[in-house]
Amino acid sequence: MTYLYETIPASEGDPVKQFEIKQPASEAPLTKHPETGEPIRRVILGGWGLMTSKVDGDGSPAGSCGCGPSGCC
Repeated sequence: MTYLYETIPASEGDPVKQFEIKQPASEAPLTKHPETGEPIRRVILGGWGLMTSKVDGDGSPAGSCGCGPSGCC
């Protein structure tokens, strides 16, 4: 997988550099840049989820078992 990392500024006002590193998902996040030794942290990005559902003619979910116009089941 490819992860986004960024440097941890040594002092306030220092620039933050972002870069990508490929590593196995099973590997722990890096704490130091592999080439420079600078302290780094992995950036957690929000993911996109895709939710789809089928609806009946009245707009209610078809075959769902959740809360809706007629209550919860």
